Amino acid sequence: MKFEESKNLIEFVHKKIQLSFGKFFICEDFVVAELNQEIHVDWLTIQKIAHMIIEQYGTSKKIGFISNKVNSYSIDPLVWVTFNKEYDFIESTAIIWYNDAGYMSATLEKMFLKNNVKLCESLEEAIYWVLSSVDVKN
Repeated sequence: MKFEESKNLIEFVHKKIQLSFGKFFICEDFVVAELNQEIHVDWLTIQKIAHMIIEQYGTSKKIGFISNKVNSYSIDPLVWVTFNKEYDFIESTAIIWYNDAGYMSATLEKMFLKNNVKLCESLEEAIYWVLSSVDVKN
């Protein structure tokens, strides 16, 4: 379920940011990312996402990141190796999958992420887990 179609839309104060490759919902302690159909996520895309997040939260706030895979897209999982070396602001990551292909992709991504990661079956599960898994409040 898309963030804009969920009850969470009214439960969390948020700011919507539309980039050429997806939508991002900036909440107090977490970001929900919904990337566009059929894009390929490479290092340049990850850098754009990271810079947008830093612009919103600064460099010292630890946040949760929710990848809401409502669309099918590809990602180079090795970008997470470089991300882990360059950035340190994501405290926990929830990856929501909706079909077998999404589950396989999420499982592969999980292997390359260094932070606390959970594969989730719903947006509500992901938000609850991100907010309760670690102390994202600073």
